[in-house]
Amino acid sequence: MQVVAIVGRPNVGKSTLFNRLIGERNAIVEDTPGVTRDRIYGKVEWNGKMFSVIDTGGFVPGSENEMETAIREQAMLGVDESDVIVMVCDGRDGVTPFDIDIATILRRSHKPIVLVVNKCDNSHQQTYAYEFHSLGIGEPYPISSTNGLNTGDFLDAITDNLSDIGDEEYDERLKIAIVGRPNAGKSSLSNALLGENRSIVTPIPGTTRDAVDSTMKYYGEEIVLIDTAGLRRRSHVKENIEMFSILRTNRAIERCDVAIIMVDAERGIEEQDKKIINMVDEERKGMIVAINKWDLIEKETNTASEFSKKFQEEMRTFDYIPVVFISALTKQRITNLVKLAKEIQEKRATRIKTHLLNEALIPMFQRTPPPAVRGQDLRINYVTQVGIEPPVFAFFCNSPKLLPDSYKRFMERVLREKFDFEGCPVSFIFRRKNVAWEDREKQK
Repeated sequence: MQVVAIVGRPNVGKSTLFNRLIGERNAIVEDTPGVTRDRIYGKVEWNGKMFSVIDTGGFVPGSENEMETAIREQAMLGVDESDVIVMVCDGRDGVTPFDIDIATILRRSHKPIVLVVNKCDNSHQQTYAYEFHSLGIGEPYPISSTNGLNTGDFLDAITDNLSDIGDEEYDERLKIAIVGRPNAGKSSLSNALLGENRSIVTPIPGTTRDAVDSTMKYYGEEIVLIDTAGLRRRSHVKENIEMFSILRTNRAIERCDVAIIMVDAERGIEEQDKKIINMVDEERKGMIVAINKWDLIEKETNTASEFSKKFQEEMRTFDYIPVVFISALTKQRITNLVKLAKEIQEKRATRIKTHLLNEALIPMFQRTPPPAVRGQDLRINYVTQVGIEPPVFAFFCNSPKLLPDSYKRFMERVLREKFDFEGCPVSFIFRRKNVAWEDREKQK
């Protein structure tokens, strides 16, 4: 997915524009400059093109203030990651020296720039945009991010600068993303896997600028490794490091089939690890948790099993994710990851015959039926698989809207007990049975 960064000086309406584009209020909007400090990410679809949008903090060129320096660095990191830049100015203030400095900096990026003049709330105020031609970065688009005036025109300009990546040839090779916190050992694992197999390594230009995809040979099969290393390349402010990793991690997850989530054994499962697991789950990709640096842990008889048990207790909804204890440094059990990733991808592509699903699941649902809701008995009548990669199952019942979430979780547990979907998120669709089905049931 391509990336659009929204940049500009403080209090010009960047966050308001971001919220309007994504259709949610994810960014905090206040009249006080400097409210947005870290970058916030969202997804936008326009004219059939989907892209990520980044809301950056107010950009103050040349300031030596510690906070403004951090915000400026965040904004520049967002520019580095982007394919298109949206520069936002305040039409009521006119062209300011800060606007001129920012435009000069953005021109050096040699990336497409869409100039937006915000706070033009009516046709009379649209005349504010004329003087912004002096910035020399293209046609200014007068808009109102508050009421949405003319936002369609500048969205057309954005999508005109985005390539049509949907027409690219589909790569059928297994793609494994190695993701995790900084210093969890991602690049070490990538290098160890490539060195262990003594393969021919071919650099492939990736959509993530500082990540390089590598092709490894595994028993004659080509597998693409997506490494998200290099997160500290330009970051000097410690608070920026975790935020800088989010976009790269997200882009790697979008492109992969299976994600290996690297966890530092000495630090254990932390909040950032949980966020990454949730990101993989949202994209419905295969998952493996690799506990790295296991060679540095003092071990007793049940150290590994206790670690796995603790993980399952903390992440109860993800107890289907396999946990592998490795050492990228000593190459302990690293080839197991590739083998397991291949098995998980095969499960993601598995299609189960309808009669097998119904023979295995429906009797279980009949023995343990859903609880009655509003005096109405709920029944699961039929199930069929309607999709793969990820596996998607359609359940037909008499009142799908009344089915409680707790029973849906029970249904997933039953499915996983009967069929092996280790490491695979599964999706459920609930439909009301049709009249013909109900008539046949009554005749029986």
